[in-house]
Amino acid sequence: MTEVIETVWIPMPDGARLAARLWLPEGARTTPVPCILEYIPYRRRDRTRMRDESMHPHFADAGYAAIRVDIRGYGDSDGVAEDEYSHQEIQDGHDIIGWIADQDWCDGNVGMFGKSWGAYNAFQVAATRPPALKAIIPVMGTDDRWREDIHFYGGVLANDNFWWGSIMQLYNAMPPDPQIVGADRWLEMWKARLEGARFWPAMWLEHQTHDAMWRRGSVCENYDDVQVPVYFFGGWMDLFRDTPFRIAEHLKGPVKVMMGPWAHLYPHEAIPGPKADFVGEAIRFWDHWLKGIDTGLMDEPPLRFYLQDSVAPAGIHAHRDGRWVEEQSWPSPNVAARDLWLNAGTLSAGPEDGPALSICSPQSFGAAGGDMCSFGIPGDMAIDCRGDAGGALQFRTAPLEAPLDILGQPRVSLRVSADRAQAFVVALLVDEAPDGAQTLLARGFCNLTHRDDDTAPRPVIPGEEMAVSVPLYGTGCRVLPGHRVVLQIASAYWPILWPAPHPVTLTLTPGTSRLHLPVRSAPADAPAPRPLPDPPKRDNRRAITRVREGSMERSVHTDLSTGEITHRFFLDGGVFGPVGDLRLDDTGTVMSDISDRRYMIRADDPLSARATMTQTSCFSRDDWQARISCHAEQTATPTEFHLLSRMTCWSGDEVIHEHEQTHIIPRNGM
Repeated sequence: MTEVIETVWIPMPDGARLAARLWLPEGARTTPVPCILEYIPYRRRDRTRMRDESMHPHFADAGYAAIRVDIRGYGDSDGVAEDEYSHQEIQDGHDIIGWIADQDWCDGNVGMFGKSWGAYNAFQVAATRPPALKAIIPVMGTDDRWREDIHFYGGVLANDNFWWGSIMQLYNAMPPDPQIVGADRWLEMWKARLEGARFWPAMWLEHQTHDAMWRRGSVCENYDDVQVPVYFFGGWMDLFRDTPFRIAEHLKGPVKVMMGPWAHLYPHEAIPGPKADFVGEAIRFWDHWLKGIDTGLMDEPPLRFYLQDSVAPAGIHAHRDGRWVEEQSWPSPNVAARDLWLNAGTLSAGPEDGPALSICSPQSFGAAGGDMCSFGIPGDMAIDCRGDAGGALQFRTAPLEAPLDILGQPRVSLRVSADRAQAFVVALLVDEAPDGAQTLLARGFCNLTHRDDDTAPRPVIPGEEMAVSVPLYGTGCRVLPGHRVVLQIASAYWPILWPAPHPVTLTLTPGTSRLHLPVRSAPADAPAPRPLPDPPKRDNRRAITRVREGSMERSVHTDLSTGEITHRFFLDGGVFGPVGDLRLDDTGTVMSDISDRRYMIRADDPLSARATMTQTSCFSRDDWQARISCHAEQTATPTEFHLLSRMTCWSGDEVIHEHEQTHIIPRNGM
């Protein structure tokens, strides 16, 4: 029977203690076993407790110790959060692995896994080469913090920098649990966190170029640092779609990749389906590298991708039809570039002459785009791109006569001019059905002030033609016969990207630019991939009670009297869904979260752009109640970003912390 230890204290060399939850398989204290580590900031005692129960106990059932550690400054761990992926965080991760290997229940072999933040630091800790770390499973994270993170897309400021930074404003303010750290200590720890917290959206926005901050923790800076085997899981509806291709090409050690149709969720719980048995697949990987058992996993082709069939556009997909394909290496000999020229309204096999084409997109262009990263919440996937199409140049192929399989990273080689010193290009790859419905396949962006160097922006010379490359994120899809491939080119993309200071007109000449499509041709003798069974119905060993029902609103509202367009995402229940108030029955803790995110703009004025985020969070149990209220705003002038952060915290009915800060940050090519 598995032994579950609610709190284990892990001492750090500087005297700080980190809080962990530990699952030990029967007999581990007499016969040591390998250990699986997950190391994230999202509070093992409450916020990820249910998710943890879907994985860690099953690792223990398979003969592994499993440990879930809160990063310094989060949950019940000591300290104050500094920044994502700080030097201290990664050093602590290295030291945690050393501590695990020294425990009497561990045989000295450690594996590490995690999704999102946990994928990042799995890569980053592996790069420090702790001797006991034998393999990692990063799920939906990246090797490159500048090119593929929430902050900048194609060198353009992403509104996710503000949104997720505001989420972390709340998480950085959450208290430890008095039952764990002590009734006489928790309030002191909480106040220290609140006094030491910084407003991360402003802190990140001070770094608007590819500088040392973004290179820190980007293992692409030196792939040779990561020498352990890697099994990467990702999803086409997730944010991190390019990392699997890069690591498959550049990491020297054994690499496996599985890319499904999934949103930002573990594959055994993810949508769109089909789901995959992540826990079972992980155990096969751990058995091979931590126990020396030949499971046959490493004999299979290392790269597995799900090619999604054409589908009608919708804000959520419960399932995507398609098929799994496998590749032995990347770049793959089965994938070749197919070039299509941007002519006057067409995508053609060769260039054609014609008059110049220009577009000045309304600042509201992008309303159909959903979020860059879907969490599987209704409305966060892209809807019909026809809703935006009038604000872009469109280039179409003829209807396809045969299926077209696209696998990899499309790219546009563009010769373009702009009429402003600051400008960016938006490129959308679209599947157009015979009825005209347009489904987004991939998108990419290029900050034209970064056309030469992303460390030193250079203003655009109005009217000067530039040769730029616009990479689109990776995708795996099959465009069906009768459909067309469409490329849209635009100069704005709200609310995903923060707008340039002035409306921009882009101009290009037909027959001078190309779309490069990575087209896959399946080998005739390719064996069928091993079937992936659905995740088994496991006992997740979690008991929760919904104390209050939640709700959500995702809407776009146009004020016809002012022209202001508001994108609103209201969620009563936290980041991942409208779950309302939940009680964790085994701890008695009730959690309550409400967030209200709004992006506002007028179609004719980029300086009307405004983002706001209002959040409340409450923890309650018996005679303990802690409540947090946060508000954040972002606006801009032609030369500056203006940010506001406000917070009030209560212990019971007593206000124990209150502050308001403003931040003014110069624009640097943004």
